[in-house]
Amino acid sequence: MADATSVDLAGIRLRNPVILAAGTAGSLDEMGDVLDLSKVGAVVTKSITLQPREGNKTWRIVESRHGGMLNAIGLANVGLDAFLKDIAPRVGSVPCAVIGSVAGFSPDEYERVGGAMDAVEGLAGIELNVSCPNVHGGCEFSSDAALLADLVRRVRGAVTRKPLLVKLSPTAVGYRDAATGETGIAPLARAAIDPGSVHGAGGEARATGARRRGADALCIANTMPAMAIDVEARRPRLSRGSGGLSGPAIHPVAVKLVHDAYTQVCKGAGVPIVGIGGVMRWEDAAEFILAGACAVQMGTALFVDPRLPVRVAEGLSAWVRRQGRSSLAGLVGALEREA
Repeated sequence: MADATSVDLAGIRLRNPVILAAGTAGSLDEMGDVLDLSKVGAVVTKSITLQPREGNKTWRIVESRHGGMLNAIGLANVGLDAFLKDIAPRVGSVPCAVIGSVAGFSPDEYERVGGAMDAVEGLAGIELNVSCPNVHGGCEFSSDAALLADLVRRVRGAVTRKPLLVKLSPTAVGYRDAATGETGIAPLARAAIDPGSVHGAGGEARATGARRRGADALCIANTMPAMAIDVEARRPRLSRGSGGLSGPAIHPVAVKLVHDAYTQVCKGAGVPIVGIGGVMRWEDAAEFILAGACAVQMGTALFVDPRLPVRVAEGLSAWVRRQGRSSLAGLVGALEREA
């Protein structure tokens, strides 16, 4: 009998809804030295690009006194060839689901890396990082519905075996679609789920019947563009000047984005959501669940205490029991509103 908190994430079976976010748990399983990976739902690999990248020079991670941290890693990674040679063969030994993260600087790069990952045995799914706010050439895909739709359409043609997850940016909170005038995350969510709806009518209805042409799930949201300044040196604290803010400071923003995407697009389309942003306690994860997510990712929390994901999973399990539900699924989007 399945555990009450087990999750079916677009065909990816998770023993519980807690996922370790890309770039925070090492290339694959390094976090296993301090965290029992058999007690989490999944781990996302570091984002992989076609060519290896050294990333930005230090400082590339700084703590924010406002609750969280800023990073400007610059997509440092070993590149596709080294991933396939040295990391992919270890996927099968990881005691939880493994999701491969894909990044790039053109649709062709995303397509090539995504297609190669689609052939890796043991990978449970593929996550498109289209919203990294600290590398030129990446953010435009997540800040324009037409560009995002074209990218997802291209990658979907290469990814035919595994579920495709698209990780959106919190900058969607201020997005306005030039073609339709629609604001917020809804037009971007629709573009990712059903690329063919971007220039047509009936987006939500078409997403329901044609979602295999696009994302099978959405991850909401990545880090938020931000900046911190050393007031004595009068210089940015990050070497690149700005970076991405993560942690508790962005949690309420991410919860609102999940709620909007769920109620306006994903609930009707039957597309699951992974909530990301500032999950430090089980209550943070429960907020995402009630807003419409079926799973959550944790990243910044691992820098505080790598044991937190297990505590969050245990807390969610106890919460489901207290709510009198047989499964977590019964609490997804179960937000009570005053009449």
